[in-house]
Formats: sequence, structure tokens, C-alpha cells
Amino acid sequence: MLFFKNLIMSKEKISIVKMSGETDEFISTKLENSLRRSGAEEDVIKEVIERVTASLYEGISTKEIYKMAFSLLRKKSRPAAARYKLKKALFELGPTGFPFEKFIAEILKREGFHTKVGVLVKGHCVQHEIDVVAEKDDDLYMVECKFHNEQGRLCDVKVPLYIHSRFRDVEKQWMKNEKENGNKNKKIHQGWIYTNTRFSNDALEYGNCSGLKLIGWNYPAKGNLKNKIDHFGLHPITSLTTITKNEVMLLLEKGVVLCQDVCEDASLLNSIGISKIRQSKIMNESRSLCETNF
Repeated sequence: MLFFKNLIMSKEKISIVKMSGETDEFISTKLENSLRRSGAEEDVIKEVIERVTASLYEGISTKEIYKMAFSLLRKKSRPAAARYKLKKALFELGPTGFPFEKFIAEILKREGFHTKVGVLVKGHCVQHEIDVVAEKDDDLYMVECKFHNEQGRLCDVKVPLYIHSRFRDVEKQWMKNEKENGNKNKKIHQGWIYTNTRFSNDALEYGNCSGLKLIGWNYPAKGNLKNKIDHFGLHPITSLTTITKNEVMLLLEKGVVLCQDVCEDASLLNSIGISKIRQSKIMNESRSLCETNF
């Protein structure tokens, strides 16, 4: 025990390379926190940290650290490994952004919104295709989903600049329609941006200044994309560790994006030719991910 404690302390000075290309010091508590959020047992967390730490070397990438931790965790607990994989699983919803748009629409539904995906909306000047239109009570939102299929990329300031200009054009027409229809209660309109990555500082500054609502992987501190996924138990099917990439693609082609879809309809697995034995394993993992408390 003392040996591993000293080993971990000595490895804290090792430089690691992040997805952005920047370097940082390895901090074992960050790995520990990620493993704990996955729902892994304490003895499993301890073993993974010890074995990963023992394999570290100067200049190792965070990608390699993730691969080691994920591989070890999967051998101990597939549901925990699936939760640990969440960030990567979102990137695997590609290559197009449509499954991500459907995924965001499902989150909004759980928050009480009526949603439509891929809607053509008339603006004051031109027509726009909106990723998701969300409505609740007297509130109407234009939701744009900025999907990236590789880690390390940021949503820079050009994204909110572009989306805000589109929103203003749509909002002007919405307000005109409400006036013509004689609506006494003016609806609240707002533009939202969801991304599976992070926003640059300039993007955050512009978004907040212009009144756009920004939701990223870890922004804001409360109510970010990861928080919402964990809260509602809405993990993408790409999180599953008991299914092949080809099987995932077949399900995505059928419009299936959630583990919850699989939980509710086992025939989906049968429709793509998965054996009964493997269906049972996939269903068990899916049910575990659909639990909101772990």
C-alpha cells in the first residue's frame, strides 16, 4: 500500500499531453473522480488508479490514459465502463450531426419541452433549417446543435455569432406572426446552442452578452450536458460496451440513439440479427445505464 502511495505521488510530476496539444501535470485525483462518477466500486477505482499510474511515462497522452483506464474498468464492470465512456460515446454518434440533434431533442423532452427536429422555419429575410425547435408554455426556443466527431475541438466565437444572426432573423418573423395573430401574451424567444465539446472563452463571452443560452459538455457548472445525461439516464447507444460498432451503426440508421430505446423495445436488437444470448447481455447493460441513480 505504501509502495503504491509513493508511486502515485512520484508520478504526479509527470507531464501529460491533452487532446488540445497542451501539456499538463498528471493529477491522480482527476482520474479518481472520473472513475467515481462512473459508479465504479472503491476497490475497482483503487486498482485502476494503481495500474494506470504504474504505466505512466513522460509525455503520455490523455487519450492513452483513457484507453488504459477504460480497458481495466470494462473487465471489472461494464456498466461503469459505459458511463466512463460517455464523452467518447457522444463523438461516436457521428459522422453526421443528425443523431446528436435527436439526442438533444430527447433531453429537452425530459425537461418538459415539445420538440421538433430539422424544422424549416421562415425568417424575416430568408428561410432557415433549425436543428431543434423547442416549446414550453409561452416560451419558444431555436436550438442549434454543434456536433464534433473528434476531441480537442472547441466551439469558437464564429459559432454563436452565426447562430445569433440566424436567431434574430427568425425571432423577427415569430414576433410578426404573433402580432398578426392577435396574441395578447408575448412569448419569450431565445436562441440556444448545444455542443458535445467546449466553448472558447470568446464564444462564452459573446453568447452571454447576446443572450444566447450555451450548453456544452461541462458548461455551465450546473446543468451542463453531462449533468443532464446523468440526471435523466439518457445515455447514447454508443456508450454500450456489449455491442459492436457495426451493430451501433445499424441501430443509428433506424433512428435509435438512446439506450433507453433498447430498454423499452428488445425487438430492436432482434431486427439487426443479434443472438438471444447477446441480446440478454446488451439489455442488462442498457437497463443499468438507464438508471438515474448509481
